Amino acid sequence: MEYLLIFLIGLLYSSGIYLMLRKSMVKLLLGLLLLGNGANILIFLMGDIAKGQPPIISKDASIFTQMYADPVPQSLILTAIVISFGLQAFAIILLKRVYQMTRSDNLDTLNTQEVDI
Repeated sequence: MEYLLIFLIGLLYSSGIYLMLRKSMVKLLLGLLLLGNGANILIFLMGDIAKGQPPIISKDASIFTQMYADPVPQSLILTAIVISFGLQAFAIILLKRVYQMTRSDNLDTLNTQEVDI
């Protein structure tokens, strides 16, 4: 299972970087999304995939002896998903506005001084 996730992380990172190096703004946005998803899976994998009890220590025990699931990677991934959703929404609106003004999504044509955005 972990080898499959490692392969998936490598695939997401490589395809995300490939798309980010293209000249289209849509491909840049898709590459950024793939890179973010690869980072989320990497955080999840580094947090160790374990099925277990919630990390709650009972009152009579002094140490936790059972297998437990670590909640920190899960909360980090949840926060990253919320932030990436906000970034996606902003980038889509920005992409739409730039396309309306320039009628192109090519990043090389945005470098001209003819159109004031």
